[in-house]
Amino acid sequence: MRILFVCHGNICRSPMAEFVFRQMLKERGLDKRITVESGATSTEELGNPVHPGTRRKLGSVGVPMDPNKRSWQISKPDYGKYDMLIGMDSRNVSNMRRMLGGDPENKISKLLDFTGRPRDIADPWYTGNFDETYRDVVEGCKALMDYLTGEA
Repeated sequence: MRILFVCHGNICRSPMAEFVFRQMLKERGLDKRITVESGATSTEELGNPVHPGTRRKLGSVGVPMDPNKRSWQISKPDYGKYDMLIGMDSRNVSNMRRMLGGDPENKISKLLDFTGRPRDIADPWYTGNFDETYRDVVEGCKALMDYLTGEA
């Protein structure tokens, strides 16, 4: 299975989700069966590294990340490449549907839709609150893991 986390610029929320979920997969021994990546809907941050706030937050909680991760923009062929495309907010979801030509296979969702409290994950680029974003990402990733392993 291949999962793609998506946010606006692919420097804050989606790489945070990518690395948090990778760690969860590794802890459960599922990292060989499920692969995870992250991408952007915009071109604003193309080629840029993960935001320093995300790097600091992940480092402070011991979540390893790929130091070579760079932002990239999703495109129409990605719909066929991934089994799940998971946005961080409603705007990401609507942009994905537009960019990918719809969602005929129902692969697109929001990360917090897997929780008991569906909502958007605030963008720390604007809020500056990487702690709150991290809490929401962890909540969503745990719920996604439960969904995938049948524990939900």
